[in-house]
Amino acid sequence: MKTFHIITIGCQMNKSDSERIASYLENLGFILAEERPKADLVIITTCGVRASAENRIFGLIPRIRQENPAVKIVLTGCLSKREDIKRRVGNTVDAWMPIGEFSILDSMISGQYPISNIQYSGELRSGEYLNVTPKYSSKHSAYIPIGNGCDNYCTYCVVPYARGREVYRSADDILKEVKGLVEKGYKEINLIAQNVNSYRYDENTRKNANDLSREHADKVDFVDLLKMVNDIPGNFWVRFSSSHPKDMSDELIKILPQLTKVCEHIHLPAQAGDDDVLRVMNRNYTIEYYKALIKKIRQAVPGAAITTDIIVGFPGETREQFANTLKLFKEVKFDMAYIAQYSPRPGTAAEKFDDNVTKEEKKKREEELTAVLRKTAFENNRKYLGKTVDILVEGKNRRGKWFGRTRTDKNVEVKSDKLETGNGEFIRVKITEVRDFGMKGEVI
Repeated sequence: MKTFHIITIGCQMNKSDSERIASYLENLGFILAEERPKADLVIITTCGVRASAENRIFGLIPRIRQENPAVKIVLTGCLSKREDIKRRVGNTVDAWMPIGEFSILDSMISGQYPISNIQYSGELRSGEYLNVTPKYSSKHSAYIPIGNGCDNYCTYCVVPYARGREVYRSADDILKEVKGLVEKGYKEINLIAQNVNSYRYDENTRKNANDLSREHADKVDFVDLLKMVNDIPGNFWVRFSSSHPKDMSDELIKILPQLTKVCEHIHLPAQAGDDDVLRVMNRNYTIEYYKALIKKIRQAVPGAAITTDIIVGFPGETREQFANTLKLFKEVKFDMAYIAQYSPRPGTAAEKFDDNVTKEEKKKREEELTAVLRKTAFENNRKYLGKTVDILVEGKNRRGKWFGRTRTDKNVEVKSDKLETGNGEFIRVKITEVRDFGMKGEVI
């Protein structure tokens, strides 16, 4: 095996995992194959959060085999521990690699077969694999995982079973990675975890990380970490996600205006707009609490963009309960929402619930929420008309136009005959046109 190709399905954490796998393979002497059929080894980083993401692999794996019968296929990510997936896929996959278990790759390369006989450590070794220097897919924006896993056990969510309990990296390791990127000219740092607000690093978790020094090793929480990242010299932006409403502290909200590099964009998943549904979801907050958080954020950071995640058609959700979610959308006026139709996830508590909302009804509810979202997003974007904003240039779209994003994560298409700036540069743009989910502007 000489060449590799990685297919990533799912979230930012999966993308970060794939970047670390790529780096690990290159250190073993592998070369990236841009074209999948030319790869000796194909890694699929899977997502099991939604049935639609999960189902992609069932058509993908046979196509890979058809393209190259001799290829070795490794499946990692959220589906790597699922026995039902293993039974369904059968021997079309050569190895199942739990997240962080890079030793599986060593075993494959050394010819240790059958792979099923390889002993897994049985735990997520974040302190080892998260400190692998990634092969970053972007030259100006990077995802920096500050930890992995989740302790919340929302009844619909498979993440705690796929990634395990929360384990966090030391502040020193995180700061070293950020400093190295800033020195290389990176303009955007994205701190990510399943729940960034739960970040803690102290003596009790030190055994889970590979310390580089003891300068920041004692009792660092997310507010402390965000301050330290913000204080790193350089011209760059900082983003973070995802946040759990029950763990977003008043201390964090109050400090945000002082952190000049932290972007005015908060992603705060609500998941539902009804208290009874939230209780069955095991979210541990009420809608009044959620709305109070939004109010605090907007008071502290005027003009902040608020985005969210929502599940429609959760088992037992009535039309009246869904109406409360519609009401939440109208009141909060989200800038963006990622709306998902509920699908049962194996191993979760909700899998045992009666999935009694029809597919047609789920689709209808999604469309109703999207209609409200389009209106509120457009209303929010109208406030930018005629204003001058900074954007980070990300590239060219299909029409050959430059585009980038604002600090509030708004997508802006740039009009200019003289713009020579490539990816990863900050430019000033005057907004000349707005839509619901995008804007246009001219370079100043």
